[in-house]
Amino acid sequence: MAIARFVRQAKRPHGFCVKMTAVAILGLCFIFVWSMFSSPSSSLVSQRESFDGMVEPVSTNTRASSSGTQSNKKEVEKHGLSKEDKKAKVESGLKRKHEKKVNGSVALDVSEHKSGKRDEKEVTKEKNAKQIKGVAEDNDGSKNSEGEDSPEEKEEQEEVEVLDGKEEGPDGEGEENGDRVGDSDLVEPVDTESDEKLEDGSGESRNSGRKKKIRGPLFDPKAHYTWKLCNTKSKHNYIPCIDIESGKLQSYRHRERSCPRTPLMCLVSLTHGGYGSPVRWPESKMKILYKNVAHPKLAAFVKKHSWVAESGEYLTFPQDQSEFKGGILHYLESIEEMVPDIEWGKNIRVVLDIGCTDSSFSASLLDKEVLTLSLGLKDDLVDLAQIALERGFPAVVSPLGTRRLSFPSGVFDAIHCGRCGLSWHLNGGKLLLEMNRILRPGGYFILSSKHDSIEEEEAMTRLTASICWNILAHKTDEVSEVGVKIYQKPESNDIYELRRKKNPPLCKENENPDAAWYISIKTCLHTIPSAIEQHGAEWPEEWPKRLETYPEWLNDKEKLIADTNHWKAIVDKSYLTGIGIDWSNIRNVLDMKAIYGGFAAALSQQKVWVMNVVPVHAPDTLPFIFERGLLGIYHDWCESFGTYPRSYDLLHADHLFSQLKNRCKQPVSIVVEMDRILRPGGWAIIREKVEILDPLEGILRSLHWEIRMTYAQDKEGIICAQKTQWRP
Repeated sequence: MAIARFVRQAKRPHGFCVKMTAVAILGLCFIFVWSMFSSPSSSLVSQRESFDGMVEPVSTNTRASSSGTQSNKKEVEKHGLSKEDKKAKVESGLKRKHEKKVNGSVALDVSEHKSGKRDEKEVTKEKNAKQIKGVAEDNDGSKNSEGEDSPEEKEEQEEVEVLDGKEEGPDGEGEENGDRVGDSDLVEPVDTESDEKLEDGSGESRNSGRKKKIRGPLFDPKAHYTWKLCNTKSKHNYIPCIDIESGKLQSYRHRERSCPRTPLMCLVSLTHGGYGSPVRWPESKMKILYKNVAHPKLAAFVKKHSWVAESGEYLTFPQDQSEFKGGILHYLESIEEMVPDIEWGKNIRVVLDIGCTDSSFSASLLDKEVLTLSLGLKDDLVDLAQIALERGFPAVVSPLGTRRLSFPSGVFDAIHCGRCGLSWHLNGGKLLLEMNRILRPGGYFILSSKHDSIEEEEAMTRLTASICWNILAHKTDEVSEVGVKIYQKPESNDIYELRRKKNPPLCKENENPDAAWYISIKTCLHTIPSAIEQHGAEWPEEWPKRLETYPEWLNDKEKLIADTNHWKAIVDKSYLTGIGIDWSNIRNVLDMKAIYGGFAAALSQQKVWVMNVVPVHAPDTLPFIFERGLLGIYHDWCESFGTYPRSYDLLHADHLFSQLKNRCKQPVSIVVEMDRILRPGGWAIIREKVEILDPLEGILRSLHWEIRMTYAQDKEGIICAQKTQWRP
């Protein structure tokens, strides 16, 4: 009606004014509608332009608050918060963290993140990093002929951050140490990164999304380091993740591995009177310096045992003396007589000795070309594992309780428990189930004990029958007065199906038997590998042929051959003759980032043994290292290693630090750990990118290490350094 009235008025004499008014109104309406549709577009363009120069800070939350960080991410996605909102939230979190001290005297410097624009130096460093990435001197890190990534490239792709230097075990267990240990007095900017983490069932954190690289150097080249000694109860024998250093607990060691809340940033003291030059191998089999293994309870222990004696400044070990009456040689011969298929040094090459006692078992088997790894338990209150290491025998320290040992499944040819004092039948037989996991199919479990109770013997019989272990021999030796039982693990799954009681049950198919880092022992039986592409399906070749034999289940044979040739050339042409190391003083060697064990294989003709460490975040090549007849273990270098101070004569680190850039909260603590486990006079060979080696050299000099050689070419380099007796 209103429109009709408006039209009739427009036909009147004064209708021209009405027409003009209508045109004006329509024009205003058009402008209003146009502005409504064009405003969001211009606003959107403005927002995008503002993001181009923006660097979004990331959270520095530790593990205790990491779950909160992830929930914040989910909340942002749910409510659709803008990029500025995300930035504001993270910046406020950084400001709060900036007010707190991290690791005692080490503070976070996050001022560089408060700017909305990137520093030109950061952009330059990123460009340089891209140019350097993937370049490795004489390395097999390039693509293979099939276009697959090498293990090192896969490792880079799988890099993750663990800001607090520790991955939480799935069982939520673990005691926390206090902050009694000292810290270095330094202020170092801590590179930060936040990325959502997932547990893949093996205890390893994997990136769930796009990997972010930390901008800037791994070590601050301008940082100044001053050091002090650790203030610990264990003093010169301090093992950070094993020993208890907080509270009024009477126990000497943790029930399970439990690391301090902050990385170790202090130096472990030397033994009273200083650490003397170790006795050279093979003389060290017979005697060692007493002061190098000094322990409050050692003197009383020596008086009660015949296999060790004090002679002046030395501890001596009479030949063929052992905890076993009749001597260790008689003990080994009786085992071979009981089971002739056990041929030491041929089909039996890699052995685990549970509970380090007198090392005579390891020493005698070494003469037969058998590598025996002694497992020092938490109740080793005289530190016999340290004596074994000082003598030049392989040993590690680890609690054996509710978590798996840091080994893959089915790798030990034999496991020996010589009066180790463990009650295998308790807690549903969990400990024996763990032995079943790491024992090779068809492998041998040798148990010797004295005067077992009838109840314990019956319980052990029921337990071994339930897991289908075949008892091959049972004999009480008249000379040693020790009862010896030899069991054999099944070689196929057929026998499992014949059990009337399926207890323990078979493990689920998705249960990874090789997952070992902070993983609880499972009360189930893993099936025996049957397919040719599975490791453990066949027994390895006899030693030494197995060192150069490549099993059918290994896919990357070409890479392995290249890796073996690569390290053989480097060891023969450089390490043995060209860097000034007197190899007659080298016995215990640690390869901090082994891949296929090529470095250890290249040293097989030298009088050394090598512990091959496969980092938990790297591709899992440890089963093959054992398949070659070598020793190895899983480890996360953001934490302390399970060994005593001054355990090794030589540390080898090939591009280790660059792989840990996005993982460890404080990479300097890795250098501190190297200082802890290396003997005075010991050597470190570090191969890395030059941008990492330059500040690393400064850190080593602050520790008063002597830099014996440096070499760089094409942005890759090597440092050869020697630790001194210096302590602050």
